Amino acid sequence: MRRLLAALAVLLLAALPAAAAPAPAWTVDKAASKIAFASTFGGQGFNGGFGRWEAAIRFDPNNLAGSSAVVSIDTASAFSGDKDRDAALKEPNWFSVKAFPKATYRTIGFKALGGGRYQATGTLTLRGQSKPLTLPFTLVITGNQAKMTARVTVNRLAFGVGQNEWKKTNVIPDPVTVSIALTAQR
Repeated sequence: MRRLLAALAVLLLAALPAAAAPAPAWTVDKAASKIAFASTFGGQGFNGGFGRWEAAIRFDPNNLAGSSAVVSIDTASAFSGDKDRDAALKEPNWFSVKAFPKATYRTIGFKALGGGRYQATGTLTLRGQSKPLTLPFTLVITGNQAKMTARVTVNRLAFGVGQNEWKKTNVIPDPVTVSIALTAQR
C-alpha cells in the first residue's frame, strides 16, 4: 500500500505544471526615468510626479510567465510645481503620507499585444485600498537597454484620494492620468 501511495504521489507531482524560471532582472536608471501624473485644478491643467520610488523588474518578452514587477512609490515625494498644492498632497485629505507612506503596484501577469506593446495586469495599493489595475505599455529593448512607456487613467476617488470637500469633482476631476517612462539596464 505504501508503494502504491508513493507511486501516486510521484505521478501527481510529475503532472503539476512546472513554474516558469524567473526572467532576468533589470536595473532602472532613475535619472532617465519618471513616474508622473496630470490633472486639472479649476479647469487649469497641471503636471506632477514622484521624486522617490523603487522598482524591482524582471522581464523577458519570451518568458512572460516568469516576468514580474513591483513598484513602490514614496507618496511624500509627490510634487506638482505649486508649493501650496504640494503641501496639501501630503495631508489626510489627499495621500495622507503619515498613515500611508507608500503606494505599490504589483504585477500578477503580462500579455503580449504585438508590435512592442504589452499589458501588465496587477494590483495598485494606495491609501490602504487595493484595486486591480491593467497597465498597457510599450517596450523597446536594444541590447541590454530597455525603454518602457505607459499611460493609464486612475480614478483617484476609488482609492480615497480626495476626502471631504475634495470628493467633489467640479474642481479636480476624478480620473488622473499617470505616465511612466523607464530606462533600464539588464
